[in-house]
Amino acid sequence: MSSDHDDLPLPAGGDAATDDTITGSGLLAEKAKRLQKLDAMRDSGANPYPYRFDRSLTLHDLRARFGDLEPGTETSTEVAVAGRVMLLREQGKLVFATMRDRDGEVQLFVSKAVVGDDLFAAIRDLDLGDWVGVHGTVMTTRKGELSVKVQRLELLSKAVRPMPDKWHGLTDTDTRFRQRYADLIVNEEARRTFRVRHAIIASFRHTLHERGYIEVETPVLHVEAGGAHARPFITHHNTLDMQLFLRIALELHLKRLIVGGMERVFEIGRIFRNEGISTRHNPEFTMMELYQAFADYSEMIEITETLITRAAVDATGSSVVQIFHPDGSGQTAVDLAQPWRRARMIDLVHEATGVAVHPSQPVEELRALAAQHGVPVNPRWGSGKIIEELFENTAEHTLIAPTFVTGHPVEISPLARVDRHDPFLTERFELFVGGRELANGYSELNDPVEQRARFEDEQAAKDAGDAERGSVDEDYLRALEFGLPPTGGLGIGMDRVAMLIAGVNSIKEVILFPTLRPEAF
Repeated sequence: MSSDHDDLPLPAGGDAATDDTITGSGLLAEKAKRLQKLDAMRDSGANPYPYRFDRSLTLHDLRARFGDLEPGTETSTEVAVAGRVMLLREQGKLVFATMRDRDGEVQLFVSKAVVGDDLFAAIRDLDLGDWVGVHGTVMTTRKGELSVKVQRLELLSKAVRPMPDKWHGLTDTDTRFRQRYADLIVNEEARRTFRVRHAIIASFRHTLHERGYIEVETPVLHVEAGGAHARPFITHHNTLDMQLFLRIALELHLKRLIVGGMERVFEIGRIFRNEGISTRHNPEFTMMELYQAFADYSEMIEITETLITRAAVDATGSSVVQIFHPDGSGQTAVDLAQPWRRARMIDLVHEATGVAVHPSQPVEELRALAAQHGVPVNPRWGSGKIIEELFENTAEHTLIAPTFVTGHPVEISPLARVDRHDPFLTERFELFVGGRELANGYSELNDPVEQRARFEDEQAAKDAGDAERGSVDEDYLRALEFGLPPTGGLGIGMDRVAMLIAGVNSIKEVILFPTLRPEAF
C-alpha cells in the first residue's frame, strides 16, 4: 500500500526475524529482550494479556466506509480497531504503524502531541507482531493513505517470538506447513488460498441447499471399514472392548439414510486412510458425499460439473482455472464453464495402447498387454483390475482438462450398479482434472443379493492379502433388505477441488495442518 513514510529508516521496536534469528542465537537474544519488557510491564502493574477488547468495526469495514476520503482529510469519526503490528516506523514526534486484522490492513498515525509522552514512548517500544487495540479518529494523509489517528492504544498480546521476515517470508516449505501460524502471518498467498477454500465449501453448501439436500453427520468410528478401497486406521474402544476403524468413506451410512426415506442427503466430513503422503495425498482429508433417491449416475455427472464450476466463480470471480500438468511441464488455462469431456475407461486405454480392451477378455491377454507397457500385475487380479491399472499407467496423466471417465469394470466397483447395456461394466464415473481424480460417482447398487455377493468377493480378496479391500457389512445388507430406491451417489475430494481453484500444486497448501513427521525439538 502507499505510505507517507516509504523512505523512513528500518522499523522501530525490533526488526522481523531473519533466517539467523529464526535458527540461531539471535532468536534467544530477541526473546530475552521481549521477556524483559513483559517483566517490566508486570512490575509496573500493567497486564500485557488483557481479557478482551471491544472493537467497533473490522479493517475491511473501515476501508469500505472511508476508502473514498480525499487526501489530507481529518474526520471526527471515532473508531475502535484491533490487530497485529506489522510495521512500525518513527519520524521525530510521529510514529507510523501498519496494523492487520483478518480482513485487511490500515495505517496508524501516532502523534506525540496527541497521545502524550508516556503513551508515545510505549508505542515506540512495541515489537513487530504485538497485538494492539486502538481508539482514534479516521483520517487520510496528504498522499491519501487511510489511517487511524491514535488517541489511545493498549497492548492486547505481547509477541515474545519475532515474526518471520515480512519480505522474504518462510522459504522452507516444511517450516511453512509445520508452523502454519507463522506462515499465515507473513504469507498473503497462504491467506488467499484458505479464503478460497472457505468460499468453495460455502458454495457447495449453498448449491446443495438450493437443490433440497439435507446436511447430516455420520459416525467417524466404524465397525466395518467400507465404502472405498483403502487401508484404514485401527483403534480400540476400551469400554466396549472392540476394534473400530476411522472411516475411509462416508458412503454406507449416508445410503442407510436414503433407505430411511431422507431422499437427498450430503455430508462434508473428514476421511482417514492409512496410506502414503504425496503432493496429492494426506492421511486425513475432506470429502463431500451426496446421495439422491430416484436418480442415477447421469444426474451425478451434472451436479458434479455444476458444483465445481459454481464454486470457482464464487471463490475467485471466474470459471477459468490454471491446471498444472502432472509431469511438471507447466499449466493450461481451462474454462470450467465449457462442457466437460466424457470417455469410457476402456476407450481411453484403447487410445493409449492402440489395443481394444474389455473386462470380458481372457485375463492372459490383458496380462500380456500390461507386460508390454511395463505395468506390474498381481496374479490375483482379474481382467477388470488389470484394465484399471493400464488406465492409471497409460492414460490417466493425459487427462488435463476436466474429463469424466465412465464405464468402470464390475471387479473394481463393488457398490455400483451394472451398466444396463454391458454386464461387464458399471454405471460409474470418475472426474479427472490435471491427471488427478477429483470425484467418483455412480448409480448405486441396491440389490441386496448382488451386494452380498460383491461383499463376499471383497472379503475373499482381503483374506488373500489385499488390505485395501472391503469386508461383509451385515448391517448395511440388512438396510438394503428394507429397500433402497434407485439412487445416484457422488463423492468429491474437497482438498483437490481447492487445489484446482486456488491454483496450487500440493495438497499441503490447502490443508491448514497437514500430516508431517514429528519435529525434533
